[in-house]
Parts: sequence; C-alpha cells; structure tokens
Amino acid sequence: MSTTTLVKQAVSNSTTTGLKAIGDRLFTRWFSQLVYAQIWEDPDVDIAALQLQPGKRVLTIASGGCNALAYLSCQPAEVHAVDLNDTHLAMLALKKAAFAELPDYATLLDFLGDANQRQNAHRYRRYLAAALPVSARQYWEQRNLWGTPRYALFTCHAYRHGLLGRFIGVSHTLARLLGGNLARLAEAGTLDEQKQLFERHLAPVFRHPLLRFLCHRESVLYSMGIPPAQFAALRRDAGGNLPALFEARMRRLACDFPLDENPYAQQAFARRYDTSNQRALPRYLQQAHYTGIRQQLAALHLHHQSLTDFLDERAPQSLDAYALLDAQDWMDDAQLNALWRHITRTAAPGARVVFRTGGSRSPLEGRLAPQLLACWHTDPAYNRQLHQRDRAAIYGGVHVYTKRT
Repeated sequence: MSTTTLVKQAVSNSTTTGLKAIGDRLFTRWFSQLVYAQIWEDPDVDIAALQLQPGKRVLTIASGGCNALAYLSCQPAEVHAVDLNDTHLAMLALKKAAFAELPDYATLLDFLGDANQRQNAHRYRRYLAAALPVSARQYWEQRNLWGTPRYALFTCHAYRHGLLGRFIGVSHTLARLLGGNLARLAEAGTLDEQKQLFERHLAPVFRHPLLRFLCHRESVLYSMGIPPAQFAALRRDAGGNLPALFEARMRRLACDFPLDENPYAQQAFARRYDTSNQRALPRYLQQAHYTGIRQQLAALHLHHQSLTDFLDERAPQSLDAYALLDAQDWMDDAQLNALWRHITRTAAPGARVVFRTGGSRSPLEGRLAPQLLACWHTDPAYNRQLHQRDRAAIYGGVHVYTKRT
C-alpha cells in the first residue's frame, strides 16, 4: 500500500468534516514526503520509561530512525520499526546500513553525525548502496531536476532537509526578519547565558504581530508533522493563546537543559550536531553505544504499514514495549480503541507503553473503553517527571502505561 494511502487512512476519520476535511487532505499530501531526517522524541526518556532490558521485544514508530537504533543499545531481542511513510523507513534503512557497512566509528560519525562531507557521496556508493533494500536504494538514488541523487543530502547538512529541517531553516530566516536571531542561542556557554540570550534574541519575536498571526495558522505547522487534530489539542491546551504556548515550549528547549548536552537544541539553534562533544550527540551516535548497536542490527526489522495492521499479525503477549511517539493525537475514538485492543492482546504481562501528546492530557482518559483502560496503570507524577526530562521539549506530555499482571 502506498504512503499516501496509509497516511490518508490514518488522518481521515470520523472527525474529517467541514474545514478539517480540507486540512486533512492537505496534511496527507504534505506528510507523504520526508518529514523527519532525525527524531524529536528523546530516546533516553523512552528507555527509562519502558525499562528496556536485554531480551525485550519492542515496537516503535520509525520516524527518523534515531529512536529504533538507540533502543538497540539495550540489547533487545526484537525492535520492530513501523511507519506509514516509506521515506522514513528509507532513512532508517540507510542509517542501519551505515552501522553495518561503514568501516569504523569515525566514518560513521562523518556520515551520520556531521552529514556534511563531500566524501559521503563516495561512501554511499562504496559501502552502502548494495546493502540497502531495493525500495530504499531506489529512494536514495532518485535524482532531482539537476541530476543530483538524493543521497547527496549527506554532503550538505542532511538534517537541514526534510520538512522539519526546512521548517527550522525558515524559522531562522523569519526570526531575523522580525528582529530576533535563533543562531545566537548556540553561542551560550552556560544555562544562565542560554536564558539571557533567549530573552534578548528570541522571546521578543513571539510578541510580534506577524508571528502571533502565523501561530494560529495550522497549515504553517504541517512541516513539524502536526496534523489538524493535534493542532486542535494544542489550541485547547493553550486556552486560545498559542503564541504563549509555543514560546513556553521554545523556552524549555533553549533554557532548561545545557546546550552541550542537548542534540535537539543543537539542531534547532546551531542547525548541526556538535561532533566534537560526545555528550551533545544523540544516543545512537555516541561512541559508547556504537559496538552494542552494531552487534544488535539483526534484531531491527522495518515495516511499511500501520500500527494496527502490524499488531493484527502478532501473536498474543508477544511484545514487551511500545513507543507510539505522538501518533494517537491523530486518532478518533474508534481508531484509538482499535489500537489499544491490539496492544492489550499483544502485550506481555508487565508490558509498558510510552507516548507523547501535543497537549498535556493523555488521550486515553475518558476516551478508551473502560474494560481496556482497566488493563493498564499509569502514574501521573512519574509521567510529569519524564516530561521534564525530555530534552526535545516540544510536547505537552509524556505518558507511560503499564499492563497489569
């Protein structure tokens, strides 16, 4: 089934009426291309939330692939990366091949960390092309109007591409036009300096009339992977004041975590990873995890289908951990209950589910059938702690549910 069809099925539901129907159709077209070259959910938080240990069987949404690779550092028996968007699976397939085929950690870091070296085109052709699945190789070797193959992204700041990468670039330009400067935040050396630079170079932008207008245009946020249903949840959480909500979340990203330990802030403000500092790299690119991930690559399996279709094929009690990212924010009640019927059937005793929400509230409370919800336990205080630790900082909540035994 095509990416467009899968995304359309996920986005279109009982709420697809009126103006939202137009938004859903536009989002389907927008989301059917590469959105995330890297993820924006912190795998360190997922690993803690899921209590990942050797031998666990994991289901995750692939997204940019960094999460699935990070989970391999915990020596799971299986990691199943599922995605509606085949471009995300092509990205993960390339990253997986880079671990398997590039000769050493330094070369891997050049290719996936720096992602901005001319030699990376040669590395793709010499080491990676033949190791890719057919569909992924076709994607990466497709050429644009100028004859440049897509794998050349890794010779020119790969993570500045994709819808989210371009959105960040446009945000930098817009901030400068409105009197701010996102790049200046990358100059901070301490948390105090981060806070000072935020107040000087970014906070005033959120008071500008043009930005306040744009914050209320849901189509502007499609490039962040925010569908109309999630935008509505954000509006409810903000009490109508979306500029204030977006400023608060950007303040968390800029001010709550040391810049030299936050790869998401590095990408948002410097538009690169600091490959000279191991602490600033995402978990899957840190040298301490390189050997462990490489040894576990056979446990990683890629699937181009919906979560419910994948789970429908699984045996009862055959999974221990589920990382759903923010997918449930797209769902109506029927889709949500169908997903959790499959999760409850396939979950082993004590299995754990972690997910993000655009708003602060869990979508399960008040929407999931009581007989399903009764099978699961959550701790709101622990969820708040996890949310405070999530360095990506763009979500309203992190939620963990544990299957009762």
